[in-house]
Amino acid sequence: MAAGGPDPYETEAPMVSSPATSGSTAGPGEEFNRYRSPLVSRYASREMAFNFSERKKFCTWRTLWLLLARAQKALGLPITDEQIQEMEMNLDNIDFKMAAEEEKKLRHDVMAHVHTFAHCCPKAAGIIHLGATSCYVGDNTDLIVLRDGFDLLTPKLARVISRLAEFAEKYADLPTLGFTHYQPAQLTTVGKRCCLWIQDLCIDLQNLERTRNELRFRGVKGTTGTQASFLQLFEGDHDKVEELDRLVTTMAGFKRAYMVTGQTYSRKVDVEVLAVLASMGASVHKICTDIRLLANLKEIEEPFEKEQIGSSAMPYKRNPMRSERCCSLARHLMTLLLDPLQTAAVQWFERTLDDSANRRISLAEAFLTADIVLTTLQNITEGLVVYPKVIGRRIRQELPFMATENIIMAMVKAGGNRQDCHERIRVLSQQAAAVVKQEGGDNDLIARIQADSYFDPIQEQLESLLDPKSFIGRAPQQVAKFLKEEVIPLLTPYQSKMDVKIELEL
Repeated sequence: MAAGGPDPYETEAPMVSSPATSGSTAGPGEEFNRYRSPLVSRYASREMAFNFSERKKFCTWRTLWLLLARAQKALGLPITDEQIQEMEMNLDNIDFKMAAEEEKKLRHDVMAHVHTFAHCCPKAAGIIHLGATSCYVGDNTDLIVLRDGFDLLTPKLARVISRLAEFAEKYADLPTLGFTHYQPAQLTTVGKRCCLWIQDLCIDLQNLERTRNELRFRGVKGTTGTQASFLQLFEGDHDKVEELDRLVTTMAGFKRAYMVTGQTYSRKVDVEVLAVLASMGASVHKICTDIRLLANLKEIEEPFEKEQIGSSAMPYKRNPMRSERCCSLARHLMTLLLDPLQTAAVQWFERTLDDSANRRISLAEAFLTADIVLTTLQNITEGLVVYPKVIGRRIRQELPFMATENIIMAMVKAGGNRQDCHERIRVLSQQAAAVVKQEGGDNDLIARIQADSYFDPIQEQLESLLDPKSFIGRAPQQVAKFLKEEVIPLLTPYQSKMDVKIELEL
């Protein structure tokens, strides 16, 4: 025991719960008494939060039971119009309290909802879930939710690309210092650098579209994927079993179902889904890191509200909090890929249930996180601020060194000797570098060249030789061609969804 008082970790007094700590109180503010995922409570859009909600999940289960009954009726099973109508009328009439009580008693979520649905559909009770296994509603609902999640994400990603395309076009010919290894390199333009961001996001958009379009339905496959229960229902008629699978797949809005499954669809599908989301997360992290570095250089900044506070201690701060948020959440998105990889690796034979709890978290969190980073990034791209004078000043600090080769070439054309010229510029460059590094002064290389009579033959050319636009190559032309030939065609399908502006609440 430490001197000076009792050990704070040892006490004979009983632990006393209080309203502040137990979370047992009811009434106003009760939602603050237990953990809520910030992905939903703080950041995610309503539409994406609803996509992974309990209501959508269980309403979709009921819809799938209805589709199964309709298809079975169409193929000759004794199911009545009255039963179908009863199911149709109760798709959203969910007694969540009863379902929870049933699940607590049965320890089976699907059967709990079968009983709850049957309770409000007494005439249809006997044909609900007929021949199906739990994964008929579970896995098929997951695939519907994943598909709808992609449909929510792709327009948001397209809007980010569109905003950046406008930015790139506006600054296509504004020279800026390029960096390799985060060391000064040849000039590029603000718009050309932005096109690097856009290109990554275009790859992501194409990946999201491809993965969405390649999703298939699990379909009507039975307990281990053999369709044995349905073959029994249709008295050995293989054609009707195949038609049942096809009908339900079509009614659910899918073009194809997986031809073979175990009890579940292959968990490799989840790997593919989260892989493209994680890859997009890497793109967003790189973009927002660049913006954070540019903010430090005071060349480009994300939006900053009039009353926004950057630091509680340093009033002058303009922290890039939106970009930091994107980076923080993008890291989480990237790490989520490990979940489906490990889940797919340990699926024994036709399936094992150790996938369920993991997938409840990882799939939802991946889409919610992707949704948040895209929404935040759109807000950033709609308010990027550029400081051309700061950019120009940095160019002037570095350009004299970069211009030395042009100066040498001009001297040679004027009759000078390349080796002599190179040696003179080398000496002057070292002197100028010493002023910058040792004295903290400005780069005075050009002033030294102007003061050296050796360079008299090209004094009148120095201004043009130092024009930043003569160092940006075909950057403006590359921007124009890239936007016209690759970006605009990719965005065309989303034109009707472009007029959405993002205002962040937090």
